[in-house]
Amino acid sequence: MNEPRWVEHAIWWQVYPLGFTGAEKAATPDPADAHRLAALVPWLDYAVDLGASGLALGPVFASETHGYDTTDYFRIDPRLGTLEDFDTLLAEAHRRGLRVLLDGVFNHTGRSFAPFQDVLAHGPGASTAPWFSLEWPAGAGAGTEPAYRDFEGHHHLVALHHGEPAVADFVVDVMEYWLGRGADGWRLDAAYAVPSSFWAAVTARVRVSYPDAYFVGEYIHGDYAAAVRDGGLDSATQYELWKAVWSSLNDANLFELAAALERHNALLGSFAPLTFIGNHDVTRIASKLADPGLLAHAVVVLLTVGGTPSVYYGDEQGYRGVKEDRAGGDDDVRPLFPAGPGGLSGVGRPVYEVHQELIGVRRRHPWLHRATTEVLHLSNEALVYRVSDSTDSTDTTDSTDALVVALNLAHEPRSVDVAAGPVLAGRAAVDAGAGRIRLPARGWAVLDAPG
Repeated sequence: MNEPRWVEHAIWWQVYPLGFTGAEKAATPDPADAHRLAALVPWLDYAVDLGASGLALGPVFASETHGYDTTDYFRIDPRLGTLEDFDTLLAEAHRRGLRVLLDGVFNHTGRSFAPFQDVLAHGPGASTAPWFSLEWPAGAGAGTEPAYRDFEGHHHLVALHHGEPAVADFVVDVMEYWLGRGADGWRLDAAYAVPSSFWAAVTARVRVSYPDAYFVGEYIHGDYAAAVRDGGLDSATQYELWKAVWSSLNDANLFELAAALERHNALLGSFAPLTFIGNHDVTRIASKLADPGLLAHAVVVLLTVGGTPSVYYGDEQGYRGVKEDRAGGDDDVRPLFPAGPGGLSGVGRPVYEVHQELIGVRRRHPWLHRATTEVLHLSNEALVYRVSDSTDSTDTTDSTDALVVALNLAHEPRSVDVAAGPVLAGRAAVDAGAGRIRLPARGWAVLDAPG
């Protein structure tokens, strides 16, 4: 595992900048605000107060609409600002100890991407024609539009041909340029649609100059461990755990979560997954849960299991939003944020404080990054697991870092026969002599493991 050492302490606050700053929905030569990235600077102290150690940015490069249809990988989207705005944001983030993760869309581009425009202008003889998977009609010449492979049926997203060496050279150049300006790593959008051999070749070249860069691939399903290994990546998005969290809480079926945690353990044997309960592509957790009163339980799982946690902006305030399968269907989960933290409603404060409390536990126990879980008690509505780390081969003692995590979904108090130490977060009554924990109705707790 070649993950940079700093990632052990990473807790991301993920922001989708185009939505966060209220940018226009499509590219325009005259944006209403020419320096929107600067609007993120007042939120950096908020991220630090939350407990985050990194800022994971959605797309910031010039694009046609939502950012995932990139047109110029070396230019900040004019709707967001200038290169100087970007440099200032990075400098201010780093000054506060926040790492910065960029979102790279290297599976496909927008139609206005200059190499594709060259194809449309010059036909089969265009020097960049090999960059794409094209089918030309008979007699095609300059000005002819070919059929081309797109991304999952979205015709405005032109898929790159990853077997073309010039494409690999281009992606390496893009990555190295922005890492050279101070970025700390890359989220690789739609990594699952790109051959692992391409990622392996590209990341190996980039790591020569930037050995501390972090690469996390977006994988929705499949063999995550193989994708990370074969692609030379550091991590992958843990969608299976995300689904198990909200589904088990909705169905009062904690057996599903326990099974997912067992599979999560297996992944932790080879890498630390990027864990989340919300992101820019899914319905917000407060809306996904049938009972929003169980939101804290989802946050507990996120921040006590192994992996690299990511908190999507607004989730820490209990924001609601539903993703819909239609044009503009992402808008509800990519909202405008106030000009500064003072503009937030007080309604979200309790959810924010739960995040703070649990992130505090996480920061005080950085070994949780690679920790695995063991179920100590399981029923439909109650789950107690021990999370521990024994990966440090330099530790010659018999001691193991460990915590006990208890969840109760029932509408009445629940006692479980599990030994535990003092409560570190949440609420529970501990009967050390009897080896028993009593949780309040719909309660949760993080406790020290017994000594």
